[in-house]
Amino acid sequence: METAYIKTPLGIAKILGDESGISVISVLDEGEISATIPIVLQEAVSQFNDYFEGKRTDFTFKLNPLGTDFQQKVWKGLLEIPFGKTISYLELSKKLGDVKAIRAVASANGKNPLWIVVPCHRVIGTDGSLTGYAGGLWRKKWLLEHENPTTQQSLF
Repeated sequence: METAYIKTPLGIAKILGDESGISVISVLDEGEISATIPIVLQEAVSQFNDYFEGKRTDFTFKLNPLGTDFQQKVWKGLLEIPFGKTISYLELSKKLGDVKAIRAVASANGKNPLWIVVPCHRVIGTDGSLTGYAGGLWRKKWLLEHENPTTQQSLF
């Protein structure tokens, strides 16, 4: 497993992966930036930088997150939320086929190992409020405004 640390507007992104794909992207408040990027992570780093520069709305590098079958199902559902759009936990639960699974969906959402790439930041409360986000609500707000600067700023 290879690791790279890159600077982003929201902190230091830690990217872990190998030939099978990227398995973890997380954000740290501080840390050292990688002097060199392992070859197997270069495409992910490039696409991540493009996202923050406003040049990319989706990611095409290979993903390999580790999780239960249910978590994988939720993360796949998150990947279907379009760039610049949001969805409520209730709507996501309905799309996944079980409105009563809303707490389990929220839990799986919170365990998402691929920060930004699997867009758990696009899930909001039914009333439109920002709700829990592992990276901090200020990061969630920043990401939503970055993805839709004209609409989202007025919501929060």
